[in-house]
Amino acid sequence: MVSLLLDCHELAAQLATEDPPLVLDVRWTLGGPSGAGDYRNGHVPGAHFVDLDRELSAPPGPGRHPLPDAAAFSEAMRRHGVDHSRLVVAYDAATGTSAARAWWLLRYFGHANVALLDGGYAAWVAAGLPVEEGDDRDPAPGDFDARPGGMPLLDAGGAAAIARSGVLVDARAPERFRGETEPVDPVAGHIPGARNFPAQQTENPDGTLLSPEELRRRYAAAGIEPSTSVAVYCGSGVVATEGVFAMGLAGIDAALYAGSWSEWITDPNRPVEVGE
Repeated sequence: MVSLLLDCHELAAQLATEDPPLVLDVRWTLGGPSGAGDYRNGHVPGAHFVDLDRELSAPPGPGRHPLPDAAAFSEAMRRHGVDHSRLVVAYDAATGTSAARAWWLLRYFGHANVALLDGGYAAWVAAGLPVEEGDDRDPAPGDFDARPGGMPLLDAGGAAAIARSGVLVDARAPERFRGETEPVDPVAGHIPGARNFPAQQTENPDGTLLSPEELRRRYAAAGIEPSTSVAVYCGSGVVATEGVFAMGLAGIDAALYAGSWSEWITDPNRPVEVGE
């Protein structure tokens, strides 16, 4: 698995070439309004806004953010100008959390050339690079044809098996993992046998990702090595994709349990664990 990461100056230089990448703005807030308003107020020049809830997810149930099917994802990406040969760069507000959802889906559906903007829109603005305001402009349609299977994906049974035989990483905040609070889902706790490694532990304070060396050190301290069978989940399959991306930077191939906690708890026969 390859995790491609560009800083804002690298992206700016590529945008100035005769063959610039296609840029996707994937700003999103859990439970908040669409990021379209933020996009209109300012975005990387030429970027196209992607709605995570509508275009990077199927309608809820089971789970809050099921994966879109191939036909729906193909249609959305073509509308934004995605084709198979052109580099796609996704960004969000800062941390890469929602941009990584676009990265993972494009990789899963067969696009081999996808990157994240390190530090997202915040880093772009902090660097004093130009921004563009206003509504999205429809690009020339792309030719992307989504074909599933490009990234390792698990269902609930597969996640439970990894928890027994490898390392199942819960990327949520520690208090949610322990079941002390649950602000989103109706049941608190975690999948039995999972280990908590919050996605925030992969980031610097400014939202940029840690270096591959530092990521490897932190993962090793948590018992996560390149030779380990690893899968990641979160609340609904969004934050976990940042974990998969960061592990890729560290040279660790990780599967995604896309349904995550919000799907796990829809079956009352699945066990729930609380505490450390």
